[in-house]
Amino acid sequence: MAEIATIARPYAEALFQATPASQLDAALAWADELGAIAADPQMAQFADNPKVDAAQVFDVISGVSRTPLPDAARNFLRVVIDNGRLSALPEVARQFRALRNAQGGSSDAVVYSAFPIDDAALGELGATLQKRFGRPLNLSVVLDSSLIGGVRVAVGDEVLDTSVRARLDQMKAALAA
Repeated sequence: MAEIATIARPYAEALFQATPASQLDAALAWADELGAIAADPQMAQFADNPKVDAAQVFDVISGVSRTPLPDAARNFLRVVIDNGRLSALPEVARQFRALRNAQGGSSDAVVYSAFPIDDAALGELGATLQKRFGRPLNLSVVLDSSLIGGVRVAVGDEVLDTSVRARLDQMKAALAA
C-alpha cells in the first residue's frame, strides 16, 4: 500500500488549487477539524465497519463537526469518503496547511511551555521569534510540565530550547565530561 503522505498529496493540492485565496484560512480551519475527527480511533473503527456505508460515515462526521460545514467542505469530505481515503484526511490537512504556509511565507511554530502563556506574553514571544526565525509564525502552545520552566519552540526542523530542563541537561553533561 502506498504511503499516507503520497495518498494525501493530490487531495491537499486539489483542495489548495480549488480554494480561492480569500477563503484559505476558513478552508484550513475546516480541513484541520475534519482531520482531527478522522484521526479519532473510534471514528476509524466506525468507518471501517463493513455494515456502515459511506453516507452514514459522512453524516456522522458532518454531525460531529463543531460548526456547519460549508458546501466546499461537504463536497471534499464526500470525495474523500467515497474514495476510501478517510484515514488520509489528517495528512491531507497537514499538507494543506504546509501549502498555505508556503504561499504566505510563514511557518507553524509550536511553543512548549511548562505553564500557560497569556495573550500579551504570547504576542511578545511571537514578535521575538519572528525576528529570530526571519519569517511570520503561526504560534500554537502546548503545555509540557517536564520543562520545569522556560519554553521550547519547534519551527519545522528547527528547535530553540530555553527551558530549565535543557539547561539542567547541559549542566549534567558538562559535569559528567
